[in-house]
Amino acid sequence: MSAAQSIRPAIRFRGRSFLALVLAPVAPLNAWFEELDQLAARSPGFFLGRAVVLDLAGLPLAREEIARLVASLADRNIRITAIEAAPAGALDATLPPPISGGRDARTVETDATSRGASSKAQSSLVLDQPVRSGQTIANPGGDVIVVGPVGSGAEIIAGGSIHVYGTLRGRAIAGTTGNSAARIFCRKLEAELLAIDGLYCTADSMDAQLRGKPAQAWLKGDAMLIAALD
Repeated sequence: MSAAQSIRPAIRFRGRSFLALVLAPVAPLNAWFEELDQLAARSPGFFLGRAVVLDLAGLPLAREEIARLVASLADRNIRITAIEAAPAGALDATLPPPISGGRDARTVETDATSRGASSKAQSSLVLDQPVRSGQTIANPGGDVIVVGPVGSGAEIIAGGSIHVYGTLRGRAIAGTTGNSAARIFCRKLEAELLAIDGLYCTADSMDAQLRGKPAQAWLKGDAMLIAALD
């Protein structure tokens, strides 16, 4: 009789996709950091808990300059997960690792009819309870519909449009897969930040006459428009 063999479980590999924010600094960096600081001041915690990729395309920085840039972002509580398009040989073990092959969200095909084929429609996420402060609700594959209020400090992220049938006090980020046709609707506008396909508008940039009223936001070219829902 042979002794029973102990078989170790095989190592299991899984593929998984994550949605990352991409920061692409532009020269002059001092002016770029000023704009970044203004965004952080108007929307604290915007980058917390997020995967952030630093895109250095068009910025031929040396290793020391990249290190200072990463350190300056860390001082702002922005932790860089990886670096894209760094000059050859500019990264070492002290810096975030290089990454490549990322597909820009604008190139993702989401409209099956434009390809003359049929596919499963994007699903909507429906929430029938309030979204509390500090919560993040994400549905990269479609719309998010909230039948109730969104609290201050909460965040709604959607690949499609966002519908809030209550007061919107937090942040609403729509069109994250490059959908510039996405819209944001709410019954009562008190949002900290609205964003569609990468363009954003903070509370102090919104028309004061729209505060507390039913409103919608959409893109027209490179501008975000916000109007009352009559």
